[in-house]
Amino acid sequence: MLTLLSMFYYICLRRRSRSGTRGEALTSRRAVESGQRAAMPVSVEVEQYTKEVLDFSSHYGSENSMSYTMWNLAGAPNVYPSSGDFTQTAVFRAYGTWWEQCASAPRPFRRTPKGFYSQDYVELGFEEPVYPTAVEVFETYYPGAIVQILACSYNPFSQNPPTDVRWEVLWSGEPTKALTPQARQFSPKIKHISFPTNLLRLEVNSSLMDYYTELDAVILRGVKEKPMLALYKMPIIDINDLSDSEEELCDLGGPFRQGAEGKTQKTGNGYFDRLPYELIQLILSHLTLPDLCRLAQSCKLLHQHCCDPLQYTQLSLQPYWARLSDASLGHLQSRCTLLQRLNLSWTGNRGALTLTGFSSFMKACGLSLVCLEMSCCHFLNEACLEVISQTCPRLQELNLSSCDRLHPQAFTHISKLTRLRRLVLYRTKIEQTAILSILTFCMELRHLNLGSCVRIEDYDVVASMLAARCRSLCSLDLWRCRNLTDRGLAELVSGCRMLEELDLGWCPTLQSSTGCFQHLARSLPRLRKLFLTANRTVCDSDIEELAAGCPSLQHLDILGTRLVSSASLKKLLQSCPRIVLLDVSFCSQIDVRVVQELSGLFPNVAIKKSFTH
Repeated sequence: MLTLLSMFYYICLRRRSRSGTRGEALTSRRAVESGQRAAMPVSVEVEQYTKEVLDFSSHYGSENSMSYTMWNLAGAPNVYPSSGDFTQTAVFRAYGTWWEQCASAPRPFRRTPKGFYSQDYVELGFEEPVYPTAVEVFETYYPGAIVQILACSYNPFSQNPPTDVRWEVLWSGEPTKALTPQARQFSPKIKHISFPTNLLRLEVNSSLMDYYTELDAVILRGVKEKPMLALYKMPIIDINDLSDSEEELCDLGGPFRQGAEGKTQKTGNGYFDRLPYELIQLILSHLTLPDLCRLAQSCKLLHQHCCDPLQYTQLSLQPYWARLSDASLGHLQSRCTLLQRLNLSWTGNRGALTLTGFSSFMKACGLSLVCLEMSCCHFLNEACLEVISQTCPRLQELNLSSCDRLHPQAFTHISKLTRLRRLVLYRTKIEQTAILSILTFCMELRHLNLGSCVRIEDYDVVASMLAARCRSLCSLDLWRCRNLTDRGLAELVSGCRMLEELDLGWCPTLQSSTGCFQHLARSLPRLRKLFLTANRTVCDSDIEELAAGCPSLQHLDILGTRLVSSASLKKLLQSCPRIVLLDVSFCSQIDVRVVQELSGLFPNVAIKKSFTH
């Protein structure tokens, strides 16, 4: 028997050697001739680091540098196996749950699946498509945030991309918190897939982290030939396949039906049909969107309930970004005529949504819309923003975070949305003319995020316009704006006295010697969050002014200053009892001993102190 099997494998190897490499054929032939009975490897395993970072939702770093940016994931490790806070790593913008406590945080959407944990993502391209056998992630600081690893059938470096783009989950899990912040190599057991890939996506949830998660590199291991285990394909249930036509529904009518002889006959629904309409609606409101679509196929009664527009006043399609298409929106369109809040974040990329499909949906469902989340929607173009401005007259919240492929001219259409109260333009290419036009007409703005908007030439002019037109502004994010001066900041805080959140992190042109931070503290008594990250000029007098003028302060980041002592911090914590987050990383006068002392005196305050080895 062993001889016959050996002959069979030998013949197979001879045939395969015509298409495989000589080295692979000789390796397999030697294995057969040595009498091994185990299944032979069909290909040599390929190991490759990331060739290119293709897309991501956020990063801590600047658009014009490499420090703390997602682009550091390309190539071999820069830091590993060292642990600590290093600029050569990839770091997402937020961690923990503090940002959810801010006034600028959006309200959560109902019907979000319990298994959807993802908050950020990064997509990585590799040189050669392979059938994955392993994925290894080098985490160098506060590991445990990765919750999902996906593979795509799309080859980002091919001249002839496929029309049908498929995503498969290789691994998924709940958010975790490692016992220590030390570096580790994360390599979970992954699922076999039926197509080769050179495009991976990591999704993270940093809500359990005590500080920023830092990633150094990613390895994709795989084989070029299809493994036998990959021949079996798991069926995928897609909301596009869930038709609810009348012909497919079982007509159960009411709870009773007249028989042929005039006798009443039970139809099988029991007493369910006697429940009040509102109670059935309440029960169905706890279902996820795919479950609601499936239930609509069961009978006419439930079809009526599942298609009631009142079930679709809120709709989050972000958890289904990998499967959403024009057909999906078309399927939902008739149900969403009363839609008020819509989350399309991460959807539509690589041709999944088109202008035609998006426009049709918005024209049918945009009239009542007050909130539209479209973070990382790269299908958006100027025509799409024009459609939004025309079909959503009541819109109050618009999130275009990381829509970094939108042409600068497209943003001028936002000025037509005069009822806007919350606008997020983080990492977009908006220019000064467009933002000034928006501020001229959108006078009801309460929350504005211009973080990492590097094409705005003069932030002093923007600050002056905010002070004149948006006096009810509650939160303002100017993270990494490069040219705001003490003059612009003085105008801003004098005109926008209602500010509760102000992010001035990595704004190098602000100097404490001008008195701008003390003036800020005296002008904003409602201040709850203040980020002065990486401003080395912040000093004790600034901290003491905050202690005297901002009793409601909750979040303070003074990372990097060398002029703040433990005495002024102690005074601040005594004067501001609501503080829950204080970041003193890289503050040269605040060592680990001081942090331990302050933590003992103020146990309710999370005092952050990162380190580097």
